[in-house]
Amino acid sequence: MPETVTLPRGLMIAAPRSGSGKTTVTLGLLRALVRRGLKVQPFKCGPDYIDPAFHAVAAARPSYNVDSWAMSWGRAADVLSSSVSGADVVVCEALMGLFDGVSKAGAWGNGASADLAAKTGWPVILVLDVSGQSQTAAAGARGFQGFREGVTIAGVVLNRAGSPRHVRFASEALEAAGLPVVGALPREKTVVLPERHLGLVQAEETAEINSRLDALADFVEAHVDVDRLLQLATPGTLNSAYAGNRVNVVPPAQRIALARDAAFSFVYPHLLEGWRAAGAEIIPFSPLGDEAPDPDADLVWLPGGYPELHAGALANARRFKSSMAEFARSRPVHGECGGYMALGAGLVDAAGHSHEMIGLLGLETSFAARKMNLGYRRAELVADCPLGVVGEVLMGHEFHYASVLSSPDAPLFKMQNSDGETLPAGGSRKGLVTGTFFHFIDK
Repeated sequence: MPETVTLPRGLMIAAPRSGSGKTTVTLGLLRALVRRGLKVQPFKCGPDYIDPAFHAVAAARPSYNVDSWAMSWGRAADVLSSSVSGADVVVCEALMGLFDGVSKAGAWGNGASADLAAKTGWPVILVLDVSGQSQTAAAGARGFQGFREGVTIAGVVLNRAGSPRHVRFASEALEAAGLPVVGALPREKTVVLPERHLGLVQAEETAEINSRLDALADFVEAHVDVDRLLQLATPGTLNSAYAGNRVNVVPPAQRIALARDAAFSFVYPHLLEGWRAAGAEIIPFSPLGDEAPDPDADLVWLPGGYPELHAGALANARRFKSSMAEFARSRPVHGECGGYMALGAGLVDAAGHSHEMIGLLGLETSFAARKMNLGYRRAELVADCPLGVVGEVLMGHEFHYASVLSSPDAPLFKMQNSDGETLPAGGSRKGLVTGTFFHFIDK
């Protein structure tokens, strides 16, 4: 029988579209609440590695992804209920626009952030970019009220606001529409975080990350009523047979050598914790440091990241490359996205320079001619590998800008997008080595 579990009071920071200022508000609020002595649990809706890394630094707690298309409700309920232990408040950052998702439902929704808001009951704070408008902002925001049952718009933060008169016009119209304005952020270019082609530069690469986060907190506290936001936060609930119970994750091996540095950092926390909870040991090593994987490991896992920014260093990491070749003679090696490219024969960087990679797969990729590949993926295994056995279906996503120049090896998956359309790119397998652009989330 399903049980009801009460979650801490929380808020979702959402917006009508990407680029409205959600991440600025989320990071500033996280750090501001931590500075008040609160234990804050962050979440990120949908597939994303970069925002949660910043969340984790800002809140001093791991940030977890919750995805309604690629993650089973059992897995999501487990992540939500197990990660909030000891938290005083939850702050969840939405993706894209609040109701944006794919056209066909997946596990328990279509990937929209509103799916999580409706499931938990956490109210939404809408971040509105009001540059170039004033009262009209209220007309757009009013459409969010009642658009979906179970989703409550509790308040609004104006972003890129102009003069006090501009703020007053927009605020009066929003208040008249029943939407309290809890803050107005002025146009400010000095508090933004650096970006690159997959989003923000990674937290671990950002110079003086804590001083930047403190500056964001100062900015938010100066222009947003944080006390009012805390008053608007309400406890969430979970109704699930899985709530409060661990959902087993089958690790890919007992002893996992995990590449972990600035080139390979995209690993979902729920997977790492699931592997450890199942008894697996995770042994990190740094390819950029020319380190070899633990010789006693049962598997090497190369996660996604930015190998294209470090292609020269990887090409010259001779100890790493030779040890990988030796390891792959007797034990499995798997690479996801950036790790997949590193396992290939060669990589052409954005400047057109060619770099020799590990060469365990025949894959050759290029960033000289960028092509965005983005979307949810349903992957059926056509061969046994660390991810599972033939016929198993895996759920995940793909997001990269690499062009494939050559992919001569046998495929690993039969791949479909979220519309059920068959895709030609199904990863690669050669001997004990497998790789794919697909990022695994759940089975």
